[in-house]
Amino acid sequence: MYKILKKRVLNETICLMDVEAPRCAAHCQPGQFVIVRTDEGAERIPLTVCDYDRDAGVVTIVFQVVGAGTLRMMNMEEGEYFHDFVGPLGQPSELTLETAEALKSKKILFVAGGLGTAPVYPQVKYLHELGVDADVIVGAKTKDILIMEDEMKAVAGNLYITTDDGSYGRSGMVTKVIEDLYAEGKKYDLCVAIGPMIMMKFVCKLTKTLDLPTIVSMNPIMVDGTGMCGACRLIVGDEVKFACVDGPEFDGFLVDFDQAMKRQNLYKTEEGRKYLLEQEKETHHGGCGQCN
Repeated sequence: MYKILKKRVLNETICLMDVEAPRCAAHCQPGQFVIVRTDEGAERIPLTVCDYDRDAGVVTIVFQVVGAGTLRMMNMEEGEYFHDFVGPLGQPSELTLETAEALKSKKILFVAGGLGTAPVYPQVKYLHELGVDADVIVGAKTKDILIMEDEMKAVAGNLYITTDDGSYGRSGMVTKVIEDLYAEGKKYDLCVAIGPMIMMKFVCKLTKTLDLPTIVSMNPIMVDGTGMCGACRLIVGDEVKFACVDGPEFDGFLVDFDQAMKRQNLYKTEEGRKYLLEQEKETHHGGCGQCN
């Protein structure tokens, strides 16, 4: 059992929780995720790690209410317990594989859209602790759904806030901010974009014209979190990959976003899942590849 130590409602549908999970906290890295179950028999919910404190044995998660399982999570209070809290899972950010000296030689730009701010934060914090100040763009539809601004401000080199409706910060999409920064003379060696798939797609279209290598996180398409359900199957270059096993981060220039978004819509219905299983056959599942 995993105790909820702190609960903070960030807005009407998004909640932050600190969870007592010592073994997970001891090993997790930026970019990885956990699977949470509220009680025995409940659905498995994959959530990207937002933060961790190894000494305290605490892992921070941020989630949005999108269905019955996450609504049940939102209704839980401090002092209550999750039945399962499994992790870390997935591959850590490739930034964790580089030396501090190598990272300090790079200019890195992070682009976070909506809930994508949560998985961006631990990567920016990780770099900050190594003495690397990265620039961060955080986009939201309106000021009301902007999250973790103060936390991000504390670790980012420069923080640029933009809202679609212009209600706070700059006005417009995150791609407009990237264009503005380049027009101001900014240059970067790497971009990490995390958010809705449509946002990541258009960030990659722009950064490709700028010759700016871009990493994206495909955590939005994960369901089971082990590769057995086939939900997060995607095409990266000419290869079949699974976000939960091989990722969740990939080279954004190689991800077929159109195929992934079309497939995500099909997977939502039972008929669609059967269609995908018949079409993809043995490549439908990750992990062992033979699950039925």
